[in-house]
Amino acid sequence: MSVVFVPERLRGAAEVNQDTLQRLLEENDQLIRCIVEYQNKGRATDCVQYQQILHRNLIYLATIADATPPRTQKPVD
Repeated sequence: MSVVFVPERLRGAAEVNQDTLQRLLEENDQLIRCIVEYQNKGRATDCVQYQQILHRNLIYLATIADATPPRTQKPVD
């Protein structure tokens, strides 16, 4: 199950940290590999569920990126 999936009762309580983001990126990598494998085998309809999970993960990451204030860079000496 996707690390993005959070039961209704826990929504808002989930903490986003570097470990969670890394696991999500690794999960996306695996999803893309599965999607490509199914498409190469001519089983495009079988990869729809993986595409939906990948889409949800990407929307989640985009939401986090939009909500995160930009980091200020230190001037280079």
